[in-house]
Amino acid sequence: MADKRVPLISGNWKMHNNHLEALTLVQKLSYALGGHDYDKVHVSVHPPFTDIRTVQTAVESDRMKLILGAQNCHFEDKGAFTGEVSPSMLAKLNVVYVIVGHSERREIFGETDEMVNSKVKAVIKAGMTPILCCGETQEEREGGQAESKVDGQIRAGLAKVTADQVGAMVIAYEPIWAIGTGLTATPEDAQNMCAHIRKVVGEVAGAEAAAKVRIQYGGSVKPGNAAELMGQPDIDGALVGGASLDADDFARIVQYR
Repeated sequence: MADKRVPLISGNWKMHNNHLEALTLVQKLSYALGGHDYDKVHVSVHPPFTDIRTVQTAVESDRMKLILGAQNCHFEDKGAFTGEVSPSMLAKLNVVYVIVGHSERREIFGETDEMVNSKVKAVIKAGMTPILCCGETQEEREGGQAESKVDGQIRAGLAKVTADQVGAMVIAYEPIWAIGTGLTATPEDAQNMCAHIRKVVGEVAGAEAAAKVRIQYGGSVKPGNAAELMGQPDIDGALVGGASLDADDFARIVQYR
């Protein structure tokens, strides 16, 4: 079943680009990618909230094959949560993928495993697909705790999610020490952890879900290392940060083959 997992390359723009810059970037990316580039790879872009409507309009009016994503959401559908955005608001903008539990949300904004799990379930309830992030710090890796850290994040993030829902999800492994640092896990290290994640998913949701779930690698993914990372058997895509802000670089990652 592994050959049926369609790779997903996702561009996480983080807090970059106003809506005009976002429009320019998505147009450049669309020009840089040909129709054949989408034959075997799905491509999603995740702009800041203020850009989503602009990108949605461009994608739909120009019939781009890019898939619209978001970087975060709240777990409640509505309420007195100043500054937050609900899953149903994103769904109305035809958002397909929502990044949940990114290490920056966990480390900087204090999101707990329980909050991340609530977001996973809320995104699914709204008819969208969560990209559940996990990863360890440098200290945890050096202390031999990398697998146990990721194991805990996966089990907590998938709590009370059905096997079918798990199989339709995306999980992104991003070693925290490799995000924005220029450091990248070796393809072997990335593969070993992604294989471990698939094993844990199997224990949580069964073999069928484990075979179906797509696992991305993230952390200083660039045109020069994309092919080797994507060539690993348990890596089904990439969650790309800085390189996704350059249309040509991101296109070359999509064209890793």
